[in-house]
Amino acid sequence: MKANFIEHVNLTVRDPQRTAALMIDLFGWHIRWQGPSMGKGYTVHVGSDDCYLALYTQSAAEYPPSQFLKGQPLNHVAIVVDDPGGVEARVTAAGLTPFSHMDYDPGGKAFYFYDFDGIEFEIVSYP
Repeated sequence: MKANFIEHVNLTVRDPQRTAALMIDLFGWHIRWQGPSMGKGYTVHVGSDDCYLALYTQSAAEYPPSQFLKGQPLNHVAIVVDDPGGVEARVTAAGLTPFSHMDYDPGGKAFYFYDFDGIEFEIVSYP
């Protein structure tokens, strides 16, 4: 039997296509599916062949800024990458700001950034 794993995480965003484009640029992912979804919404599934983010919206106008405050209830989503420097350069090129750089023993690295909706992502690499 295959070990248990997370298949997807469903995040509410204002603009699923914009967030999907960011994920494609940062991680080389692809759109697995997109279309109408529950509650008269729209969803884009973006990720790898094994896992993905489901990016859901009803309408950008329906989400007040307070709904996207960090930690309500999600703290962050961590993505493991091979080239954190390359991802960081693409985060910056997208107009977003990396922060809280740290090293993990032995040799791992991590940093964080907020996406367009204030969702915090941790980018981490391990030797």
